[in-house]
Amino acid sequence: MRAHLGDQLVVESPATGAVRRDGEIVGLHHADGTPPYDVRWSDTDEVTLVFPGPDAHIRHVGHAPDTGRPAPSSARTADTGEPAPSSARATDAGQRPPSAAKAADAGRRVSSPAKATDTAEQAPSSTDGAGEASGTAAPPDGGPNPGDIGRRVAAERERLGLSREETARRARIAPEYLAYIEEQPAAPSLATLISLAAALGTDVQSLRGGGTDLPPGRGSALLHPELRDLSPEECRARLSTHGVGRIAVTTPDGPAVVPVNYDVVDGAIVFRTAPHSVPAQAVGSEVAFEVDHLDEAMSQGWSVLAVGPAQPVTEPATVRRLTERARSSPWAGGEREMWVSIRPTRLTGRRILPADR
Repeated sequence: MRAHLGDQLVVESPATGAVRRDGEIVGLHHADGTPPYDVRWSDTDEVTLVFPGPDAHIRHVGHAPDTGRPAPSSARTADTGEPAPSSARATDAGQRPPSAAKAADAGRRVSSPAKATDTAEQAPSSTDGAGEASGTAAPPDGGPNPGDIGRRVAAERERLGLSREETARRARIAPEYLAYIEEQPAAPSLATLISLAAALGTDVQSLRGGGTDLPPGRGSALLHPELRDLSPEECRARLSTHGVGRIAVTTPDGPAVVPVNYDVVDGAIVFRTAPHSVPAQAVGSEVAFEVDHLDEAMSQGWSVLAVGPAQPVTEPATVRRLTERARSSPWAGGEREMWVSIRPTRLTGRRILPADR
């Protein structure tokens, strides 16, 4: 039996196979991930040192199948709590056998990153709105690759001036597990999130990024923010190859700003829409096209503004080429085969970041 930090220990009834008890593994005592484990039980939120019995198994959470390679932890002192179930022998922290002594840290196992998802144009009730979907890809050097929860935990911890060790002690988890949460796309259990929220003086909803139906940017500003201009090269880099942007147009009903999915092809911003839609009314006029990104956890962000004439793309060969090279399909579905091209005559951008960087 081998486990990783964050995996679930499940104890089943030998007779029926029904789950009698389960908990999150929050501490390892051997570098190869073998027992014993510090387990936070889901029914009591208590942490005990557990030697799993024959009716227990590991449910791996977000990890590749076990290959027998080292697991991501060094030893830690188990917190005392209520006794483990009858099928798993538990010992108090003061009665740990010699085999549970400190083991060398053999490095962290990285959970499988989520696949990056392209975005496409999506139509709300009155506009061609779209949302952005992004994935997490492990950096090539194997460095930190935090998920959203980990970034929020780290930001709140640093805001309070707490070390990882102190935060882990307050939350009753291993410091190595806290490092894993902050540096990798982890999926901690609700019990661990509750403990982390209490340790950081916040709530689970905030750590999970609650409020998805609310506008972005509701967090506090940086203590010492700095607003910097972006060069044209930096602006083009942030436009990237495709994404979601907002086009500002003048309609018979007045000004309108609507989100669309776009591609960048040969220096032009192109998007697909439907005839008679709001974005289609950009054709034949000078428009503004804006792209931005907000880092909610860090109260930072950037925006890029492109201004230029919007023209329809009607040449069959060009339309075919754009369709073949499109990196996404419209979320809204339906017939959206009208291509519009914006060739920027002015490209500007700004970025908010800490003043000391």
